[in-house]
Amino acid sequence: MNDFFEQPPELKLGKYKHYKNKHYQVVGIARHSETGEWLVVYKPLYIKEERMAVRPYGMFTEAVVVNGVTKPRFEYISEM
Repeated sequence: MNDFFEQPPELKLGKYKHYKNKHYQVVGIARHSETGEWLVVYKPLYIKEERMAVRPYGMFTEAVVVNGVTKPRFEYISEM
């Protein structure tokens, strides 16, 4: 495992749009305590309940191909 306290990867906090057009708020970056994997902590903005989710940083920031077009899985929109 890498040094647990190393600097996290860079990611702007704020509002993001998923490629399926739903909006989320990224609230931070976390580190899995056992594997050391970096995780993006975010919450859906399209539901009323306070819910949080995590997704591996690499998956959050990767590109996807939709109908032959490459686009980011999550696109930064603005600050909250």
